[in-house]
Amino acid sequence: MPNSNNSGGPWGGGGNNGGDDDRNNGNQGGNQPQVPDIDEMVRKGQEQLKVLMGGGKGGKGGKGGKGAGGGGLGKGSIGLVALAAVALWGFASFYSVKPEEQSVEFLFGKYYSTGNPGLNFAPWPVVTAEILPVTRENTEDIGVGSRGSRLEEGLMLTGDENIVDIDFQVVWNIADAPMFLFNLAQPQETIRAVSESAMREVIGRSDLAPILNRDRAAISAEVRELIQSTLESYNSGVNIVRLNFDKADPPIEVIDSFRDVQAAEQERDTLEKRADAYANERLAAARGQSVQLLQGAEGYRAQVVNAATGEASRFIAVYNEYAKAEDVTRKRLYLETLEKVLAGVTKIVIDESANGSGVVPYLPLNELNKGATN
Repeated sequence: MPNSNNSGGPWGGGGNNGGDDDRNNGNQGGNQPQVPDIDEMVRKGQEQLKVLMGGGKGGKGGKGGKGAGGGGLGKGSIGLVALAAVALWGFASFYSVKPEEQSVEFLFGKYYSTGNPGLNFAPWPVVTAEILPVTRENTEDIGVGSRGSRLEEGLMLTGDENIVDIDFQVVWNIADAPMFLFNLAQPQETIRAVSESAMREVIGRSDLAPILNRDRAAISAEVRELIQSTLESYNSGVNIVRLNFDKADPPIEVIDSFRDVQAAEQERDTLEKRADAYANERLAAARGQSVQLLQGAEGYRAQVVNAATGEASRFIAVYNEYAKAEDVTRKRLYLETLEKVLAGVTKIVIDESANGSGVVPYLPLNELNKGATN
C-alpha cells in the first residue's frame, strides 16, 4: 500500500520494510534524484570537519546513524560561520601602512590615534582607519590657459594700475593627517582660493615692470610664505613645498600694444644714454678749456706782476743813484734815452769845427752809409 511504503518519511521507512524501502528509494530516485546526492555531500562534509577538528568518523548504523549525523551538521555549520566571521573581522581590522603614508584611526567617528608605518590593528567596527599619502606632492595650477573657464584667475591688477596675466603652480603635501581630515572640508578648493588671494595681494603691491623683468623669484618666495602662514592659521595640516612662477605677461588682448610701448621705452633709454654720453663729452671738453684759460691767465698775471716788480726795482735802484749824484745820473739818463731813440734812425754826425760850417757840400754820406749797410 502506498501508506505503508511512505511510513518511514521522505528519507525512508523503518527497519522491517527493507524491500519496500528499496522499491521506494528506486521510485524516489526517479522523481527526486538530487536528494540522496545532497545527503551524501552533507555527510562527507561533516566527516571532514570532524577530522579537521580532531574527531573521528561516526559509525554507519542505519537510520539512527543518519539521525546523529543530522545533529552534527548544525554544529559544523556554526563552526564554519564563526570561523568565516573571525576571518572577515580580522581582515577588516588589520591594515598596513606604507612608509610614504599615514593612517588616522577613528573611535566611533572621533579621532583616536595616528597609525605608524607597517601593520596596524583597528578593531572593526568600533575603530576605523583612513590612510593618506602624506609625502606625495600634489599640484594646483592657477591661471593656466588650458583650464579654460579658470583663465580669469591669472588676470591680476598691479600696484601701478596695470593688468598682468600670471600663471603659477602650487606644490603641496600633507604635513599633519588629522588636521588635514578634520579642518578642511574641501582641501583643493581651499588651497586654490588661498593661493590666488596671496598672489593677488603681492601683485597688488608691486609695479608692472619689476614683475615682468626681475622680481619673480622674490615674488614667489613672498607668496609661498603668505600661503603657508594663512593655511597654518586654519590648522589645515598642509605644507607648501614650493611655488613655481611660470609666466607673467600682459593680457593677450593688449600684448601687441604693450610690446610697442616696451620698444618705445627701450628706444627712449637708448637716446637718453646717447644724450648723456654727448653731454659728458662736451662737459669734459668745456672743463678742459676752462682749466686751460685759467692757467693762461695765471701765467699772464704772473708775467705782468714780475715785469712790474722788475721795473719798480730798477726805478728804485736808479732813484737811489740819482739821490747820491744828481748831475751824473741826469746825464746818464739823458744819454741812455737818446741811445734808445736814435738807435733806429739813420743819422750823420758832423763836427761843427770843419771849415767853420760843419757841413760837407756834396759828399753823399747817406748813400755811402746805405751801401756800407747793405
